[in-house]
Amino acid sequence: MEKSLNGAERRKKIVEMIRDSEKPISGTALGKATGVSRQVIVQDMALLRTEGYPVLATARGYLLDEPKVCVRLFKLCHTNEQTEDELTTVVDLGGCVRDVMVNHRIYGEVSAPLNIRNRRDVQNFMKDLKSGKSVPLMNVTSGYHFHHICAESEEVLHEIEDELKKKGYLAEFMPYERDGITKK
Repeated sequence: MEKSLNGAERRKKIVEMIRDSEKPISGTALGKATGVSRQVIVQDMALLRTEGYPVLATARGYLLDEPKVCVRLFKLCHTNEQTEDELTTVVDLGGCVRDVMVNHRIYGEVSAPLNIRNRRDVQNFMKDLKSGKSVPLMNVTSGYHFHHICAESEEVLHEIEDELKKKGYLAEFMPYERDGITKK
C-alpha cells in the first residue's frame, strides 16, 4: 500500500493500472493498491466515466473499453489563437489528445482529461473556451503545456510530431521533465 493519495491522484493511478493490465482488475485489488476500500473504487469508477474514460465493470474486475494504442508525451508551446490549429492538426492525422498538463513551479503538475478525437470534439472544446468561462490551462505557464497523444501506431505519432514541429508548436523537454511528468 502506498502513501495516501488524494482522489485525483488515486483515479490517475487506477486508470494507469487498468490500462497497463492485460486482464480485468478487481475493485478489491485496486483498493489495496491505492489504500482505499472497494466502495471508494466503485465511486471512483463512476467519476472516471463522467470524465470520459470508457470503464467497463465485468464479473472479474474493471477494464477500459479502448483499443491498445501507442501513446507519446508531447511538450508544446503556442498562443491561445493557435490552440484550435494544434488540436485539429493532431486529430486530422489520426491522433487523440488524451489530456493536457502543465508543470507549474508552485502548484506542481496540474492536468485535465480532454479525450479530443475528432474535429467535432475540437469545435466543442473551442466553443467552451470562447464562452469566457475558462481559459486554457497553458495560460498559467506562458503557453507551455504537455499532451499525451495516442494513435494506432508509432508511425502516426511520428507524423503528428513532424507536423507539430513544422508548425513551430513543439517545445524542447528540459532534462528533468520527461521522467518527472506522470505517465498516463
